[in-house]
Amino acid sequence: MITLRIKHRITNYEGWKKAFDSDPINRKQSGVKRFRIYRPIGDDAYVIIELDFEHLEQAQAAEAALHRMFENIEGKLVFGATTTIFHLAEESEL
Repeated sequence: MITLRIKHRITNYEGWKKAFDSDPINRKQSGVKRFRIYRPIGDDAYVIIELDFEHLEQAQAAEAALHRMFENIEGKLVFGATTTIFHLAEESEL
């Protein structure tokens, strides 16, 4: 599994979530199999999103699309967006 992790500051979760739900990069068509949204405890100004893909090329294309989108909304809806692509090296349930 390949995961694209996105982290950025937000001003308002409800407004951000509405924009996220509008799906501006068409997650399903981009190859996203599932996503998770995290909000750090004690810091409502951040979100971390993980998008899971089967193939590295899909994650790289989605990352490029997100960076193009971030250029248009930086300072308005999101602030300081960073992305990282990683692969699952090991998983265990205890």
